[in-house]
Amino acid sequence: MIGILVAIAISWLLLYLIEKKSILALGLLPIGKRLKQFLIGFLITGMLCVLVQYLESYLKSSNWVLNNDITSVIILKSFWWDLKSVLIEELIFRGALLYIFIQKIGSRKGILISAIAFGIYHWFSYGVLGNAMAMILVFIGTGLMGYAWAWAFSKSKSIMLSFGLHLGWNFIYNTIFSKGPLGELFLISRGGNELTDWASLLNFISGLVVVPVLVLIYVRYFVKKETEIKTGTKN
Repeated sequence: MIGILVAIAISWLLLYLIEKKSILALGLLPIGKRLKQFLIGFLITGMLCVLVQYLESYLKSSNWVLNNDITSVIILKSFWWDLKSVLIEELIFRGALLYIFIQKIGSRKGILISAIAFGIYHWFSYGVLGNAMAMILVFIGTGLMGYAWAWAFSKSKSIMLSFGLHLGWNFIYNTIFSKGPLGELFLISRGGNELTDWASLLNFISGLVVVPVLVLIYVRYFVKKETEIKTGTKN
C-alpha cells in the first residue's frame, strides 16, 4: 500500500511541477465512463489469457483442475497483490511520465519510449538479464504489450483502459491459472507432456505476439480517440 501511495504522490508532483496539472490529468473522471473502459479492458485481456492457457493445455495434453485448498480469502489476497503490482506499473509506465512525454514530444515518440522501457523493465522482473535469447523474447512480448497499453492511454486519454487491460491479463494469468509467483491458486495444471519445438514456438507466438497484436487491433479500431483530457485542468 505504501508503494502505491508513493507512486501516486510522485505522479502528482511531476504533473504539477511540469504541466501544472493534478492527478486528474490521468483521466480518472468521469467515473462511470472510466469504470466502463476499465471493465472492457479487463474482459478483453482476461478472455485472451483464457484462450492462450487452454491452447497450451491442448498442446501439452494436460488438464486444468480446481485447487481443493483454494478459499475466497486466498483469491482476494491474490487479487489485491495483482492489483497493487499492476497499479504501480501503470503509474510508472502509463501514468504521469507518459502523459508528460506525449505533451512534450508527441504521442508516437512517447508511446515508443514507454514500450521500450516496459520491455527492458521485464528483463529484471522476469530475471532473464544475461540470457540473450530470453531477453529478446521477453522484450518482444512485453514491449508489444506495453506499446498496446500505452497507445490505449494515448487514445482514451485515461489510465483506466490500460489499467483494465493490464489487470485482466495478470489476474487471470497469475491467480486463476496459477502462473505467477504466488504458487498454486485457483486452477492447477495436471498431466501432459513437454512441448515439442514447434508446439513451444506456437505457444510462445500465441501468448507474446498474437495477444498484443489483437489488443493493438482493438485499440486501433474500437477505442475512440479523445482530443484532450478535459478533467486534467490546471490548478
